[in-house]
Amino acid sequence: MGHDHAHGTGVQHRGRLALVLGLSVTVLVVEAVIAAITGSLALLADAGHVLGDSFGIVMALAAITVAQRNGPLGSRRTFGYQRTEILAAGLNGLILLGLAVWVTVSAVRRFGDAPELEGGLILVAGAIGLVVNVIGLVILRDGSKESLNVRGAYLEVVGDALGSVAVLVSATVILLTDWYAADAIASLVIAAMIVPRAVSLLKDVVEVLLESSPDDVDLEELRAHIIGTPGVKEVHDLHVWTITSGMPVMSAHVVVDDDVTAMDEAHGVLDRLRGCLAEHFDVEHSTFQIEPSGHQDSEHHVHH
Repeated sequence: MGHDHAHGTGVQHRGRLALVLGLSVTVLVVEAVIAAITGSLALLADAGHVLGDSFGIVMALAAITVAQRNGPLGSRRTFGYQRTEILAAGLNGLILLGLAVWVTVSAVRRFGDAPELEGGLILVAGAIGLVVNVIGLVILRDGSKESLNVRGAYLEVVGDALGSVAVLVSATVILLTDWYAADAIASLVIAAMIVPRAVSLLKDVVEVLLESSPDDVDLEELRAHIIGTPGVKEVHDLHVWTITSGMPVMSAHVVVDDDVTAMDEAHGVLDRLRGCLAEHFDVEHSTFQIEPSGHQDSEHHVHH
């Protein structure tokens, strides 16, 4: 059997992610406190939005840290604790979806009887949130071009910044016109931004748990590359799935040419297969079972 391990990068961005996480938590606390004081649903919704995105940054940090560690020697968790990210993402998605539903229902109820709100405090909270989020974007901008984890965090901060803009607009309208329903409208806007993220998270979780092939891996193209490798006659039982985000895994039974009879010749085939995958496909962990012609007929099971 041949194995190929290629761990992703992102360690160099850990400090930046941690700093942005601290900034996000600061915004969360400020918005939650002022929301409690003023009764602003928009601020509360945005605080929930920031909470979900902060959780996403925590998972990005976890993906960088935990994904580089294997399970303890002798552990049943042979891939370590890498799938904990998926379980956490599922929980995060459910919480965000529940929050969006609650905000939507609360906002609709407020249209008939919108409470009076202190627009000045809401404006201050929105401004703090926007400034802090812009700082976070500057911190993550360069790293977002080098690491998928950092890019995900960058996009989450973009969403938080847009939420702060919605709060600022509603607060300005309240200050200028005393139209308090603007807060409910901003809440609906923020809820509308939360739903796609929640649904996307849950969809990704389901795809991973069902061990679906990654979207960026074309199985037919992969099969063609393997068969086109010198020394390979046929491939079957080809499977590609994902352990956690950014970690695709592949296994295949490879039938070699009849003239591949010695171990060093099989070793050469494995090296060429590994080189092919490294050049054309971003597969984190690959396992090949080398077989002679006719071996498949002796197997007592069939994979489709």
